[in-house]
Amino acid sequence: MSDSMDLAAQPFPRLMGVEVMEASKTAVRGRIVVKPEICTAAHIMHGGAIMAFADTLGAIGAFLNLPEGALTTTIESKTNFIGAAKEGSTVFAESVPLHIGRRSSVWQTRIAREDGKLVAVITQTQLVLD
Repeated sequence: MSDSMDLAAQPFPRLMGVEVMEASKTAVRGRIVVKPEICTAAHIMHGGAIMAFADTLGAIGAFLNLPEGALTTTIESKTNFIGAAKEGSTVFAESVPLHIGRRSSVWQTRIAREDGKLVAVITQTQLVLD
């Protein structure tokens, strides 16, 4: 991964505890421990944290598919919340491209609990910035 997509250079995903396990042009996989700071009062992973986790992985995949010198930004994101992830658990995510084009890419991220139960499905569109 290039320096600009290195999580060391991204304070918010680092603060959340995002760990990228694998990153390629065809899939980005990561995990995150559901710590109290990213939970609701009910001790489950906050919807915003779920969305931010998916956005991080999708953006990394989009970046890896960019032409030399280009950047990317999220222009649309849709989340289907399906299940909950309890505080202290670990959730795993995989982001894969649905479309890679000259001006945009579309990524779908599935987030699941340790037991395999689905937490959310997120679809995001990344704009290519020249």
